Amino acid sequence: MPHQNALIPDVDLSAVVAEQPDPLLFATVSGAHLYGFPSRDSDVDLRGVHLLPVSALLGLRDPEETRTRMWGRDGVEMDLVTHDLRKFVRLMLRRNGYVLEQLTSPLVAHTTGAHAELRALVPGVLTSHHAHHYRGFAGTQWRLFEKSGELKPLLYTYRALLTGIHLMRSGEIQAHLPTLAAEVPEAPARLDGLVAAKADAEHATADVAVVDVRVEVERLHGVLDAAQAGSGLPGEAGAFAALEDFVVRTRLELA
Repeated sequence: MPHQNALIPDVDLSAVVAEQPDPLLFATVSGAHLYGFPSRDSDVDLRGVHLLPVSALLGLRDPEETRTRMWGRDGVEMDLVTHDLRKFVRLMLRRNGYVLEQLTSPLVAHTTGAHAELRALVPGVLTSHHAHHYRGFAGTQWRLFEKSGELKPLLYTYRALLTGIHLMRSGEIQAHLPTLAAEVPEAPARLDGLVAAKADAEHATADVAVVDVRVEVERLHGVLDAAQAGSGLPGEAGAFAALEDFVVRTRLELA
């Protein structure tokens, strides 16, 4: 598994993949490790796609489209969430940036040819309306920061806004905050220091003046609005037919 950050714990993720009841098309690391600001005590957030057998979709029982599991392994807290392929692709078509970050994560625990094919279809689902996802996520995290004063939701706020700005301008998903800080000119100078502070404790208090960071966050909201207005991304996804063909073909071939 390629490590984007040295703080990713040394856990045998291939064993986790092998334990799953149905085949996985992919499993990647998401959360703070993907975003570039994990703490030494951060959970490992695994996200992916499982493939239900055809019989599970045709029978009378509701299919297990989403599976969630949390447990400890080798002294590390693990959090695994997978969706059945059909549900995952439907989420892709709902302008859900979160699942696209999982799909394109460079921290790969398990991959297949189908994973590569699905990744290749990502440009066909990107729209200017993905800005709404990042705007909304940033707003939720900001409210958590105001309530708790913790550094983690503040970093999530910055990360969401910068990912949205970068996406609107470049048409590419980039979730890694240190990379975004270097590539988005409007990124606040304080980010490197905040990321370094987060490494020591998952629930560290943010050593910042709320009024100052509020100004920065409001400014980034304005930058995101302008980036959306000037984006070359289309207003609607164009990959519906290709994705439907992929879901049907993959189910028939692999299930």
